[in-house]
Amino acid sequence: MTTGRAPPNDHGIDALLPAEMAPKAEAVGVQKTRLDALSLTALAVLAGAFIGLGAMFATTVLAGAGGVLPFGVGRLLAGLVFCLGLILVILGGAELFTGNALIVMAWAAGKVRLSDMLRVWLIVYVGNFIGAVGTALLVFLSGQYLAGRGAVAAVALGLALDKATEPFAHALFLGVLCNVLVCLAVWLALGARTTSDKVLAVIFPVSAFVAAGFEHSVANMYLVPLGLFVKAWAPAELWAQLDAARYAALTWPAFFSGLIPVTIGNIIGGGVLVGGVYWFIYLRPRRAG
Repeated sequence: MTTGRAPPNDHGIDALLPAEMAPKAEAVGVQKTRLDALSLTALAVLAGAFIGLGAMFATTVLAGAGGVLPFGVGRLLAGLVFCLGLILVILGGAELFTGNALIVMAWAAGKVRLSDMLRVWLIVYVGNFIGAVGTALLVFLSGQYLAGRGAVAAVALGLALDKATEPFAHALFLGVLCNVLVCLAVWLALGARTTSDKVLAVIFPVSAFVAAGFEHSVANMYLVPLGLFVKAWAPAELWAQLDAARYAALTWPAFFSGLIPVTIGNIIGGGVLVGGVYWFIYLRPRRAG
């Protein structure tokens, strides 16, 4: 009779050690490339929506913290609640572009073709975009952005403007740093065996990237469109409290151009600095003797 619990490791530790996590990450990467396009798209839309919900939570918390808590404390709280997004992705089962940078490990090991990896990345990126922008539209239509007498809208507009107008080099390296932490969170979750282990594995890396202001391409797919929806369609009563001229640079072309360096940075940070490094340490071929 089985208990449903994985047997303990030989080393007596319930969680996997890094040397055991590497082949698991490789196998997960292979499995992702074998998903059919429709399933992959649906899982990617879910992931975009999950990250959007985490970003909605963080935006609301930042609005409540503004002017009350010191800058760092407010960002820390926003980071802690933003973890909801990646927790839902990992525990709920969804496909996130930034986390899928770790497929590089399976590609470097020769287990998947480059074309297969790029196919997954493209489908998941598009699906994440649909899910995140769709969630932003739902949040706008719900009127949630008007909470706090417009405080949430002001934070949403400020975040969107900052992300849409970030200098290219800054956005690139902020994207690199962000996905180092996100992929480390995914990496740690691979070694976890219980639900609580996985949640704890996600909290600190993800809250660190949010608190530091690093750039996550999928989160930006929610945050910037929400600001654009507010700018375009918010009621006049809201704009009576805000300076419309301040947000003149917040446009759809600025959003798309700003997304490019962040996406490139996310690939470098997760695929090279996490996936590539762990492949080199644990999975690269070694000569006998």
